[in-house]
Parts: sequence; C-alpha cells; structure tokens
Amino acid sequence: MIDRERLQSAASGYPYLRGLLAVPVGALCIVAALGNWEWGPFRRAWVFLVAVLGLASVAAWILRYYNERYGRVTPSVRQRVKAAAAGVAGVAVMLGGSLLLRSRASWSLDLPVNAIAAAFGLLMLVYCVAVVGPRLHHVLIWGSLLAVGLLPVWHGGDPSNVGLVLAGVAFMVNGVFDHRLLVRLLGPPRTPALGSDHAGG
Repeated sequence: MIDRERLQSAASGYPYLRGLLAVPVGALCIVAALGNWEWGPFRRAWVFLVAVLGLASVAAWILRYYNERYGRVTPSVRQRVKAAAAGVAGVAVMLGGSLLLRSRASWSLDLPVNAIAAAFGLLMLVYCVAVVGPRLHHVLIWGSLLAVGLLPVWHGGDPSNVGLVLAGVAFMVNGVFDHRLLVRLLGPPRTPALGSDHAGG
C-alpha cells in the first residue's frame, strides 16, 4: 500500500520533476554557445533557428510522454506563486550577480570568475530548494556549477560561452536525476491504452 504522505509529496513535486524536459533546455544552452562562437555550421543564423525548432519539438514530445504515462497535475495557486517568486528572484540574482562579478561597466568588480556559470548555479540551486525541496543531487550538481564558476581561474577573454556549456551539461544531468527521482516516487510509467490520445491525471 502506498504511503499517503509520500504520494501527496510526489504529486505536488511532479510538475517540477519532469526532468527529461531539462535535456532540450540544456541542449539549447549549448547551441546558444555554439552560435555565439560561430562554430562550424552555426555561423549561419538559420542553422541556429532550425536547432531551436528541433529542440522545441523534442520538448513537446517529452511533455506528451509525461502526460500520457503519468497524467497531468495542476500545481496549487500557492505552489505556482512560490515557483514564480523563486524564478523572478533567481533571475534577478543571476542578472545582477553576473553584471556585478564580471562586466565592462565601471562599477563591476571585474573578478576572474565565470559569472554565467556561477549565476546559473545559484539561480537553479535557489529555485530547486524553494520549489521542489532540498534534494542531494540538486545541491551537488548546482552547487558544483556555482563553485566552478566562482573559482578565480577565469582570466583572459569573456568565459560566458563556456559558462553556457557548463550550465547546459548541468541541466541535462540534473534532468536525468530528477526523472529517476520521479520514477522512484510514482513508479514506472504506465502504458497508455490503445487508441487513447492521453491519460488522465
């Protein structure tokens, strides 16, 4: 028999633990870095746009997979407000921190750090802890990205694109662990009924 409290906790965290959705997000960060570098075919703007559309299609397929295998759960108003507040605060910290730590502005500290990696690490660490609750893999993955970004070894040119690549890898790894956690909490995905477009939640 499934523990009621455990089931409720899993249901409340379900919208934020559909980790496979983070894989195309991470890939988008890497594609953005390749576009900024004008690497290979990414010298052409249309290649970047095609890649973005392809990743959006993958994300739509993954979302359908979750809806069909696990159903839909609508977060409560309180959860949505909490997630929105954490997101807004995190983005503000990310933008402010990246500008303060390393930018061309006269008031910037101009430290030898990777501001993008550090800001993404802090943003996602705050968001995950506030919205999903403290999980070991969140602390390890995003805390490591934050620590790597703050290492005083990023001398020379702007390391923003490297930061985007690191953030992209972190998104994908974190997404896999989130998905595994979801499967442990809710059980293996069910097979949709033959001829059914989606499963109810």
